[in-house]
Amino acid sequence: MARITIKDVAARAGVSYQTVSKVLNHQGNVSPETEARIWEAVQESGYRPNVSARNLRTQSSNLIGYAWQRSLDDSPRPILDQFLYDAISTAEQHGYHLLTFLVDLKDAAGVPIYKELYDRRQVEGFILADTNHNDPRIAYLMEQDIPFASFGRANDDWDFCWVDIDGRHGLRIVVDHLIEQGHRQIGLLTWPEGSEAGAYREEGFVDSLRNAGLEVRPDWILRGTNTVQFGAEGMQHFRARPYDERPTAVACVSDVIAIGALNDANAAGLCVGQDIAITGYDDIPMAQYLTPSLTTVRQPIVAVGQRVVDLLLQQIREEPITEKGILLKPELIIRESS
Repeated sequence: MARITIKDVAARAGVSYQTVSKVLNHQGNVSPETEARIWEAVQESGYRPNVSARNLRTQSSNLIGYAWQRSLDDSPRPILDQFLYDAISTAEQHGYHLLTFLVDLKDAAGVPIYKELYDRRQVEGFILADTNHNDPRIAYLMEQDIPFASFGRANDDWDFCWVDIDGRHGLRIVVDHLIEQGHRQIGLLTWPEGSEAGAYREEGFVDSLRNAGLEVRPDWILRGTNTVQFGAEGMQHFRARPYDERPTAVACVSDVIAIGALNDANAAGLCVGQDIAITGYDDIPMAQYLTPSLTTVRQPIVAVGQRVVDLLLQQIREEPITEKGILLKPELIIRESS
């Protein structure tokens, strides 16, 4: 069978091949009726664009780079998975695809791979996630003037494109809720220092306690990895304290940590929601099915994925950007555990 060409599609749709090209590349303005007729002709004819030829012609790879890194303990990362799905979906709507590569976030020497990929025109820019304070990837991309946008911040003094969820607000509404339930001794299970997201959430935790006139006790703030094991160990640590010296409520910076804390409390014979309150953060799918169901914070991840890609494409297309930093609000989902 002869290869279907763009001119065949144009003849079927009754337009010029230049018009078909513009529609396929999401460029130019045509009437909705004409665009619908072109896409119908594409589907009926079975036309598939010659990507290599198009890339040579436009001098664009139509690829976006994303550095993939495994979690330290291979634990699932449902929020990152959701972010990537929505980012990829948005990119493909604009004719772009994702190119993944491996990088070790602990190895700053690996950062130049970004410039190598960009200089070879294998990608048009990058999206980033898992950002940390003074993230070397962001510093490097800014220095090299390479287009990128990130899910997360790195330094309040740096001028770059990012979308983030207001973690300070997220933990503030959690602690406010716990205080409304009568709790005055509230602990926190959080990530190690250097985590940008963890720092904002801890700030919200501290703000809410101070606003209520409650003591912020450093010995009730425990740091560890984003694992079920750390959640269980943190709860064991709190339970080992004298009864009057232990928190009556524990806020966790992720649902994964909260699951470990909840399991340990259940195993110890505590009635979670009555003897002790436990809250999470993320509202992963299983949160509502735990025993008891988990009070948590739901993040607008769909919007994050969409807007990160939008910010990157504005840079690639050299379009004006009215807002480089976008901060979205999460919402509290109250369930049985609190």
